[in-house]
Amino acid sequence: MSESPRVDYQTDPSKYHHLKLAFDGPVATLSIDIDEDAGIRPGYKLKLNSYDLGVDIELHDALQRIRFEHPEVRSVVVTSGKDRIFCSGANIFMLGLSSHAWKVNFCKFTNETRNGIEDSSRHSGLKFVAALNGACAGGGYELALACDDIVLVDDRSSSVSLPEVPLLGVLPGTGGLTRVTDKRKVRHDRADIFCTTTEGVRGQRAKEWRLVDEVAKPQDFARVVKEHALALAAKSDRPADAKGVALVPLERTIDADGHHYRYVDVKVDRARRTATFVVKGPSGAQPTGIDEIVAAGAGWWPLQMARELDDAILSMRTNELDLGVWLMKTEGDLAAVQAVDATLLEHRKHWFVREVIGMLRRTLARLDVSARTMFALIEPGSCFAGTLAEIAFAADRSYMLVLPDEPAKAPRIALTEMNFGTYPMVNGQSRLARRFYEEEAPLAAAREQVGKPLGGEEAERLGLVTAAPDDIDWADEIRIAIEERSAMSPDALTGLEANLRFAGKETMETRIFGRLTAWQNWIFIRPNAVGEKGALKVYGKGEKAAFDWNRV
Repeated sequence: MSESPRVDYQTDPSKYHHLKLAFDGPVATLSIDIDEDAGIRPGYKLKLNSYDLGVDIELHDALQRIRFEHPEVRSVVVTSGKDRIFCSGANIFMLGLSSHAWKVNFCKFTNETRNGIEDSSRHSGLKFVAALNGACAGGGYELALACDDIVLVDDRSSSVSLPEVPLLGVLPGTGGLTRVTDKRKVRHDRADIFCTTTEGVRGQRAKEWRLVDEVAKPQDFARVVKEHALALAAKSDRPADAKGVALVPLERTIDADGHHYRYVDVKVDRARRTATFVVKGPSGAQPTGIDEIVAAGAGWWPLQMARELDDAILSMRTNELDLGVWLMKTEGDLAAVQAVDATLLEHRKHWFVREVIGMLRRTLARLDVSARTMFALIEPGSCFAGTLAEIAFAADRSYMLVLPDEPAKAPRIALTEMNFGTYPMVNGQSRLARRFYEEEAPLAAAREQVGKPLGGEEAERLGLVTAAPDDIDWADEIRIAIEERSAMSPDALTGLEANLRFAGKETMETRIFGRLTAWQNWIFIRPNAVGEKGALKVYGKGEKAAFDWNRV
């Protein structure tokens, strides 16, 4: 069962306990000033600017506010509101009290949020400077590593460190260790020293080792940070005079039967251990001109649907641990989805549309890295076209109903140009490229069908769906597939799905999530970390960890 109370991923700046936002022309400042008495759960204090899931929920929301509500912002300075401490990372006592599932879900969301910073830098012209005005350790350094530039104060005491191995007996935050090598390109022998010392590296050595980009004396620190922020801002193409779009609260109902929004509905079946996601296509006339689109704001179908789906995915991942199979469905008009895709493509260079596409990209990527089986069910009334077809392509399997006696009533799917690179997975591939291992012939055959409604037999021939049963076999085939999947080991399935979903190309991001799935999962349940005398359990108690010295 999930831990109580339920985690709510919705917030806004008026509810923040830990972060402060300030705006000065093209530069926003995001200050980490954590209230040690405002943990998301009781039992620990968030001392030394350490964080828990509640802090990361605020960080995720703050980034969204900057993206959509402040288009004039071109660079973000991430710093601390406390003296001599930037961030000491994830709260150790919180980790020691948490279940294994909580720790892993916390790490996954944390890494997704860091990846989101890099995603905005890569695609949206929003750049980030980590202004380390004090000690920066563990997950705090992971946050800095996600930024484009890192400036460290050279006050003879402030350092950067990844002390998880010597202090806690756990892996350096997956994202931290991977970014040190893949992104910062720190030499592996230096990285070995860095990750096995508790005191970290400071001053000029931190710069020489590529752990930071710049060091500055305390009297010069503010000036140097501002210079870096303005230099990055000068390279951005975000507009200086556009009006932002307010991210109004989502209207939703959460009850025993599931999560209910305007465009997304999730129905839970605890007996079968399934959750059925129904994503609804656009209804009514949709804006096509850019002025109408901006006026529609957060209510524009692709943005509202993406925000609802994102919230549902996060909530189901954290709060419904026993529901291991997600059944993905859509409802609506195929042509209406195709029309919205055409609008997205036409205006994709406009800042707001670009941010909406970014929101869709990051939301779809959450599906790829969710430790749940996903089956797409394509039935009459479905609208798996373009952007929504990506949900089917993200699924582990897709089943499409064929009606030989009533072909006019059978479901159709449709491809748009959005399926060919607009929504890359975290490995940089489109889901179709992943599906066909980038082989030219099947990709070309699929591209020839852009805009055409495809029935089940044609979709199966093109390799776009897994199977296309007829109405005689449909119910039994789907039932058996779900029952078989639900009876399998969830641990084995997590490993299976993570490997199959990211076959082929590897990137820094796939290594982060692969290591989170495998190494972090494993280390977090080993006695050396969480046993009675494990390093994570005895931390702060004045006791020495007792290790099992066998290497596995």
